[in-house]
Amino acid sequence: MASLESTEGEEYTDRLKRLEMPLWKRVLDVQAPYRWNLRRLFGDREVLEVGCGIGRCLAHLQPRGVGVDHNPHSIVTARERGLTAFTTEEFGESDYATPGRFGGLLAAHLVEHMPRAQAVDILAGYLEYLADDARMVLICPQERGYASDSTHVEFTDFDALADVAGQLGFARVRNQSFPLPRPAGRFFTYNEFVLIADRTAGRPA
Repeated sequence: MASLESTEGEEYTDRLKRLEMPLWKRVLDVQAPYRWNLRRLFGDREVLEVGCGIGRCLAHLQPRGVGVDHNPHSIVTARERGLTAFTTEEFGESDYATPGRFGGLLAAHLVEHMPRAQAVDILAGYLEYLADDARMVLICPQERGYASDSTHVEFTDFDALADVAGQLGFARVRNQSFPLPRPAGRFFTYNEFVLIADRTAGRPA
């Protein structure tokens, strides 16, 4: 398959679909641990996912997830799957764009696709929709996963994710290497850096 240079077009949406197609992935329900982890991290919060793609993580958050993405082809696919998802332009005109509405924000496999400053700018545009005690979860691939996608721009580890969260007014609560310990990231494509940050963490009582 030819290398892709952007996450904006139909080709990238098609790539995401192909990655989900193998029968063994569906039979084994390989998303089960990731689904369990996201639900555990967010609990009963309503979550806004920025960069939802075709809805892999967004489906894990149902019925309390709303997604937004810049790729309209991916949004069409997410909606075909019965998910609540909007393009970046549509979201601001939707009933969900209400200040303080969401108790959580998820950015999974978003930050590594751009320079860090750009990621901060994008996520900052959604802060007004978060509650004062909101939780932020940032997820990026480790070494093997980072190398698997030609549209990745900047390798982003725990410290880099903490920097992103900090610039957005969130304090790191803890790190996770998921689903396997950190050394597995060098050879297992789907091992992830997971950073959990809260707006209230570290504030004086």
